[in-house]
Amino acid sequence: MMQNIGDIRLFVEAANLGVISAAGRKLGLSPAAASARLNNLETQLKSRLFERTTRSLRLTDEGKAFLLYCQQGLQALDDGFAFLENRTQAVSGRIRISATSDFGRHMLTGWLDEFNAIYPDVQFTLLLSDSLSSLHREDIDLAIRFGEPQDSLFIARKLAKNRRVLCASPDYLKRFGYPQSPEDLVRFPCIVLSSNNGPIIDWRFTSAEEVESVRVSMDNARVTNDGAVARQWAMDGHGIALKSIWDVAKDIHEKRLEIVLPEWTSAEVPAHALYHRNRYMPARVRAFLDFLLKRFDEESQRLLPI
Repeated sequence: MMQNIGDIRLFVEAANLGVISAAGRKLGLSPAAASARLNNLETQLKSRLFERTTRSLRLTDEGKAFLLYCQQGLQALDDGFAFLENRTQAVSGRIRISATSDFGRHMLTGWLDEFNAIYPDVQFTLLLSDSLSSLHREDIDLAIRFGEPQDSLFIARKLAKNRRVLCASPDYLKRFGYPQSPEDLVRFPCIVLSSNNGPIIDWRFTSAEEVESVRVSMDNARVTNDGAVARQWAMDGHGIALKSIWDVAKDIHEKRLEIVLPEWTSAEVPAHALYHRNRYMPARVRAFLDFLLKRFDEESQRLLPI
């Protein structure tokens, strides 16, 4: 297949640009030559890769599947050529990242700037979502999520320890006072996250050997499906929130939020990097994963002794 590498690059460019003539021009080919080479590739593969009309170029199902393999294979070859040329793997290109909304806005965006200072030839596409469903729809290179992942399609690399804590603004606690036990939470305005299955109102805590489960009252609760909104509402004094310590550690250090019932904590929900199983990992993604491991370790030592 090495003799077809040029045709495969042409196929990838045509899929990305949606126009065969534009893909040909990018690779120095006339429209007729580009079309002929794609026809020849389809003949060799015994598969139709595109549905062509006079106005559009659309990938077939076989073309969509083949495109993913081609992108991975070409990236591996490009990294290999860069290694032989420079004796070091070039870290460049685009990384598609998914992260939870609060962590992404609050911490990760700054970390991306730090990574770019080291690797200026890397570009980012950052998608923020508290759901894992987007990982299947989008071509994500790496996702950052909290808790034990259940999807076997992804490899989970543990980044750091994490727990959820109850927190509220100092102003809120002056107005409403402090709950003395988890059972008291039913009398306090709370901020509730919502998932596809509805509001998450069953909060579970442990203290030493003791376990408490509380059903938060919805009578005076604010509900959102966005973790960043929940954090902002907590800082604005609208209620007690149950948040990942990674989302609020800086706010606690800077006195915007205060931990409530510090002796009661949720179960461990570690931070993980998720990436596709059986997919080639380009040098830029490996470099970013190593960077994440280092930054999580540094921030764990600085922020999390609380």
